Amino acid sequence: MSVALLWVVSPCDFSNGTGFLVSVREGNRIFDSSGRRNLACNERIKRGGGKQRWSFGSYLGGAQTGSGRKFSVRSAIVATPAGEMTMSSERMVYDVVLRQAALVKRQLRSTDELDVKKDIPIPGTLGLLSEAYDRCSEVCAEYAKTFYLGTMLMTPERRKAIWAIYVWCRRTDELVDGPNASHITPAALDRWEDRLEDVFSGRPFDMLDAALSDTVSKFPVDIQPFRDMIEGMRMDLRKSRYRNFDELYLYCYYVAGTVGLMSVPIMGIAPESKATTESVYNAALALGIANQLTNILRDVGEDARRGRVYLPQDELAQAGLSDEDIFAGRVTDKWRIFMKKQIQRARKFFDEAEKGVTELSAASRWPVLASLLLYRRILDEIEANDYNTFTKRAYVSKPKKLIALPIAYAKSLVPSTRT
Repeated sequence: MSVALLWVVSPCDFSNGTGFLVSVREGNRIFDSSGRRNLACNERIKRGGGKQRWSFGSYLGGAQTGSGRKFSVRSAIVATPAGEMTMSSERMVYDVVLRQAALVKRQLRSTDELDVKKDIPIPGTLGLLSEAYDRCSEVCAEYAKTFYLGTMLMTPERRKAIWAIYVWCRRTDELVDGPNASHITPAALDRWEDRLEDVFSGRPFDMLDAALSDTVSKFPVDIQPFRDMIEGMRMDLRKSRYRNFDELYLYCYYVAGTVGLMSVPIMGIAPESKATTESVYNAALALGIANQLTNILRDVGEDARRGRVYLPQDELAQAGLSDEDIFAGRVTDKWRIFMKKQIQRARKFFDEAEKGVTELSAASRWPVLASLLLYRRILDEIEANDYNTFTKRAYVSKPKKLIALPIAYAKSLVPSTRT
């Protein structure tokens, strides 16, 4: 495949996408995300707006503390202002990581390759299933061009599985950011979660569900990250401020880190890797967190116009800033100092994520690294814009994308060495 093809659309362009008309089931009736009865299959796609929270470049990542130790949780227990002791967000998320890693370990071959189950030839179903995956492929090719081309480097089974997960994540995101987002209620999200349970139980509701149901039957994919992504959508319905980074970290996990945990079982771990399964999942988590933090910093002005501030309130106060300063959109020295610290944090997550890429199967490394390098460069563009994310949107130009791709390819050839 020609390297030149990959720069058509970078992961940072995904936010200018479209909305899905997502159907949810209530009894025997089908409703779209506006609550109206929808007699058509909900795989239909409609142009719309909305900010996308997750990036399917979030294959890898891991949390890193200020000490530089790999995903050592800052504190398992934290104190609330009222003096109550609660579990930190990182601890809660790490528990999900451990459960997912344990699931993978139980289904690993002796060679450490994922055991991908073959299709069971049930009469009358294989043609429909093939059509379902083709539909997922079309959606992915239309709305995530660079990502789609990267998936062509994978084996056919892994490629189809990633398409199915991508489509489910996008449909879920569009529930609260698509053209019918104003009509979505917590009850609608509850119905969507019930439908997810049916997918994992082998009871798909439509063609796109069928592709995901087949995928999770073949790969050791845990349902919890999918549930958590829906929880992130609930959070957006009720929350527009985050008191501290612990709260923001949990949100970033819900809407982006989850994608990494969904994807690792599909990407596969290199047979020669000496890294623990947990460390690979930690890396998957960190890229999701890094990408979402980058989204937040890039979209400060856009979010402010929607009345939202996805920045730690306590850190804003420490910098002498407030919501009023965000809404005013003035680039001051205080703002520059604040942004430098936020960018530094995001880069630490990217650095930790990059360490984990070499642990993936060889065919998965290049698209992951390309995504990571392109998304990380958004931070460079924010700096080049003098930290003005109020009225300027940082993006990576096509020439810079093209330069990043051979660099990513060269890095992908580095064999796994970490223990």
